[in-house]
Amino acid sequence: MSQVSVQFSNLNVTLGGCPRLMGLTHSLPRDGITTLVGPNGAGKSLLLKALHGLQPLSSGKVRWADNLGQDRRALMRQQPQFLRRSARENLIFALRLQGWRRKAAKIRADETLEWLHLKDQANQMALSLSPGVKARLALGRALAVEPGVLLLDEPTASLDPEAALDLETLITFVRDQGTKVILISHSLGQVRRLAQDVLMLDHGQSIFFGPTETFFNEPKHPKAQAFLRAAGF
Repeated sequence: MSQVSVQFSNLNVTLGGCPRLMGLTHSLPRDGITTLVGPNGAGKSLLLKALHGLQPLSSGKVRWADNLGQDRRALMRQQPQFLRRSARENLIFALRLQGWRRKAAKIRADETLEWLHLKDQANQMALSLSPGVKARLALGRALAVEPGVLLLDEPTASLDPEAALDLETLITFVRDQGTKVILISHSLGQVRRLAQDVLMLDHGQSIFFGPTETFFNEPKHPKAQAFLRAAGF
């Protein structure tokens, strides 16, 4: 598993008697950004939760690399929730949940805010921040615990283009520092800019898995071809 972040085999999830993920078997690379793409309802968010251990499997197995256990993974949801506290206190709270002592958590929170260029917003209520600043804070909260894997569920979906590109820059920096990123995105332009490999789902089944260049230039599956055409590629 030295070159693999996570392996999942014959992964199945059934909800309310309806199969939602069916027989997924893949090994994701240890490095780089893997994007999950596909139409609405394809099962992307469900797969991300299943990999993270938030969604019980109906059958199958998920095996993470030995150094990427639960405490080395962080999830940023599409609509992150914040406490009714300042931006700084939200970061401190997340670190305390991971077992950090309060003094160390304060230092780490301040370092994270400085890195994100959010020092001026440190004492503002997190819920009052703009969508772009909230997204940066949510990413910082996930990264403050120094994860080996970052799981992102459409992190730029509600952002304007400038804020989205700002967040993409941070994600790329994190990747370059050696953190594995698994990213759900509906923006194929973003996928093309960021991803090293692509996993496409359709109705809970795997349609494509391979290098990003192959996905865009040689998609053999008819559903992958149709998906790209509909998006203007």
